[in-house]
Amino acid sequence: MNDKLTDIFNEIRASYESTLGKRAFHSANAWRSKKEEPDIMRSQFAVDRDRILYSGAYRRYHGKTQVFSFTNMIDEEMTNRNLHIAYVSQISRTIGKYLKLNTELIEAIALGHDLGHCPFGHDGETALSQCCEKNGIGEFHHNIESLHIVDHISRKGKGLNLTFQVRDGIISHDGEVHNTQLIPQTNKTEEDIQNYIYAKKAGQDLQFMPATLEGCVVRITDTIAYIGQDIEDAIRFNILTRDELPAEQVTYLGNTNSQIIETLIKSVIVNSYEQDFIAFDKETSEHLLALKKFNYKRIYTDENVKKSNSIIYRTMPILFDIYLNDIQENNRESKIFKHFLDHKFPEYLENFSPAEKVRDFIATMTDRYYNEEIKAYLLPWRG
Repeated sequence: MNDKLTDIFNEIRASYESTLGKRAFHSANAWRSKKEEPDIMRSQFAVDRDRILYSGAYRRYHGKTQVFSFTNMIDEEMTNRNLHIAYVSQISRTIGKYLKLNTELIEAIALGHDLGHCPFGHDGETALSQCCEKNGIGEFHHNIESLHIVDHISRKGKGLNLTFQVRDGIISHDGEVHNTQLIPQTNKTEEDIQNYIYAKKAGQDLQFMPATLEGCVVRITDTIAYIGQDIEDAIRFNILTRDELPAEQVTYLGNTNSQIIETLIKSVIVNSYEQDFIAFDKETSEHLLALKKFNYKRIYTDENVKKSNSIIYRTMPILFDIYLNDIQENNRESKIFKHFLDHKFPEYLENFSPAEKVRDFIATMTDRYYNEEIKAYLLPWRG
């Protein structure tokens, strides 16, 4: 049967490869830090996609905040991290198809790019970063943690052994930085990634382009996926009304999420087709930047949003110190042992400090788990 499967696989793979443009990255050219036998039915990037898809970190996406902390507890239609990942995957594969790029590589990067997001989104990230700096392990950045998860936390600490191209795409995404044009850094090495991690944790502000056009597609799509959806969620949450959207941007980009996505996708396809870069046209990029600034002012820094997030800044250092003390005191009844460290192989346990272990445990939490831990430690016990 394996011989027949191999024949079928080779035929289908050859058909797929023939649809790729000359700028696409081919699975046959990918590499892993630990060599593996080829899979009979799947390309290297399909293997990576499935390893991410079936990981524990991927399952926890659905319990993590996208923008509005605590709202999923009262309105399950508000966007969570899992929905954002689905949107990035779908949109980036659409762009990749029209640009004749490798959609299997794109999908693997898209599914894995936010694995390192801690509970409560970017406010959780900032609060956790403050704790990490206080404890001498450098700043926390979710893209670095995403790579750390697939390299050192998944599979009980053995890691997923993903290809360099997927790992690079994961750590090189940055939806917060505005780029009109993304030119891949095709000569990147593992040393470049490690140097970036060291510098970023030390507080340096760096531009770090993906090594492939596929990675650039995911990076630019990250913004396409969230910009209009955050507006829809803000309207649903009564933070703003559709009439308040900036008229110039509404006229050019559209005033609904679907219209904005369509405008941005078309711009990327037209301006990137048969090019060695991924880009918006200048006018679209300017309107998108203006809309980002509007969102920042009216949504991300809204008084009601920040008021709810203040809970995170008050509780994060408390929880961090509790877990750190539990490790130092070898409190085997602590959740950090029962739900995390007791399930890790020596590959993880022997290579990271107590503070790094606390960072990783908190980063893997869902909002609900974090919330329950805070209540368990801070609320009076009622017998």
